[in-house]
Amino acid sequence: MAGIKIGYARVSSESQSLELQIAELEGMGCTEIFAEKKSGKAADSREELQNLLKYARKGDTVYVCKIDRLARSLVDLMKTLEILNDKGVEVVFIKENIDQTTAHGKMMLQMLGVIGEFERSLINERTAAGRTAAKARGVHMGRKTKGDKKAAMDLYNDRENNGMSVNEIAEETGVSRATIFRMAKLQAEEETN
Repeated sequence: MAGIKIGYARVSSESQSLELQIAELEGMGCTEIFAEKKSGKAADSREELQNLLKYARKGDTVYVCKIDRLARSLVDLMKTLEILNDKGVEVVFIKENIDQTTAHGKMMLQMLGVIGEFERSLINERTAAGRTAAKARGVHMGRKTKGDKKAAMDLYNDRENNGMSVNEIAEETGVSRATIFRMAKLQAEEETN
């Protein structure tokens, strides 16, 4: 089934010309063009790209002037291409001469996919190595604990001798009043059992 030619144009700054991209896409025979002035942030934050992804149908071909107009990262590019390909939509990058409707173009995009997978693996490895190194240095991972609960309970249990109010204990230990009362209630329940 022969589809239509759809264009996607994007500029990220006022100095770039959206009109030049639109003219190039019209020259390629695009009958529907989605254009936006938006930085190359994640694809899901670009409204016109999202509209294109919803609009494109099986058999359509999407034309983009340059790869970096569609995506800023290889991972983002591969996600966008996967969405389009799953719908049966081909993609052509004009400047790079990558035409997904040809065997050569498909091979080039598959190579980009392998590189993207490699990039994701490297990022995951570096993140894991960074976490391991931080833990070895004694850096706490995850949410910070709020106050010293043991000290709060020690002071709470010794109120007769230290004369401290729950407010003072909370202020000194950094543990909230509600937490102190909750721990005291649990402690009392444990003592009665």
